[in-house]
Amino acid sequence: MTVTDATPGSVTTPIPLVDLAVQHAQVAAEVEEGWARVVGQGSFILGPDVAAFERDFAAFSGAAHCIGVANGTDALELALRARGIGPGDEVILPANTFIATAEAVTRAGARPVLVDCDPDHLLIDPAAVAARIDESTRAVMAVHLYGQMAPVDALAEVLPDGVELIEDAAQSQGATHHGRRSGGVGTVAGTSFYPGKNLGAYGDAGAVLTSDDETAAAVRSLRAHGGTQKYRHDVAGMNSRLDSLQAVVLSAKLARLAGWNEQRRAAAARYDELLGGRDDVGLPATLPGNVHVWHLYVVRVPRRDAVLARLNAAGIGAGIHYPQPVHLLGAYAHLGYGPGDFPAAEAAAGEILSLPLFPGITGDQQARVAAELVAALEAG
Repeated sequence: MTVTDATPGSVTTPIPLVDLAVQHAQVAAEVEEGWARVVGQGSFILGPDVAAFERDFAAFSGAAHCIGVANGTDALELALRARGIGPGDEVILPANTFIATAEAVTRAGARPVLVDCDPDHLLIDPAAVAARIDESTRAVMAVHLYGQMAPVDALAEVLPDGVELIEDAAQSQGATHHGRRSGGVGTVAGTSFYPGKNLGAYGDAGAVLTSDDETAAAVRSLRAHGGTQKYRHDVAGMNSRLDSLQAVVLSAKLARLAGWNEQRRAAAARYDELLGGRDDVGLPATLPGNVHVWHLYVVRVPRRDAVLARLNAAGIGAGIHYPQPVHLLGAYAHLGYGPGDFPAAEAAAGEILSLPLFPGITGDQQARVAAELVAALEAG
């Protein structure tokens, strides 16, 4: 896209929240060649391209094993089930996350237990976790949010023996915390390759990461109807396998991921410069020790819904991640929480605004986004 006028209200090409065409242009030839190879071989499910991607993404993440699955929600459920977490168990997770984190716990048969986030980074609060652990707690879900990792070291310090740290790494491919990479820190991790992620497929896809051999073997069995040999099913599993066409896409993108993440960091720094110093724009904060990969650039603004409507009307593809904490969703009303239970998460949900950010976004585009945001804020 070429934007020649950053004047608020000017008629220009819309700026999407995520422009996947920029990435596709860089991998199109490689993907076309790989897809032709897969079609020629007829190896569509768990073929050599899947094995190659699993090997490379495990190495990238600092884990011994990567097991490709159908999507990120399945990845989290399989991670829980492979660790024997199910009925009668409780899993602690933050209230400010996408519903899939809680759904995975529910689908595994365990009970989600919610805690608040810290008000500055919006990541799960270790003190709140420590206060909520009891004899039923089996795991804590460390949700890496917006592109930065949860405070995994602080969480590990408050977890007693028998309570596992499980990573929800859907938004953090390539992020690090004190030098350790997302997906390679907890007992097991689940990640998503939904198209808009930093590492995105051309459809739904996901993976489980672990350095524990038994956990990896369990996930490989569970993802394929509970068996690794045809027609031999030792446990009741599920059908959740990464297909070869998606593995081709993911391998092509993985080779470029570090560079794309650097572009995201540069874009985030540019937004910081464009919007810094305004009392009515709360800029995102990075937790000490984290290297952020900026899956999303999330600011906090007053009158958020009105500001968002004005941005969208001006062709700016801003969004909200997420407008309601899990405890206020109808699907989890049965947990018994209510308004006021998690004040930091609730306050953020009314103010957060995700601005367009993707590898290849231009300075002109960002200048226009910033100008339209300032205009929306000053409109009153």
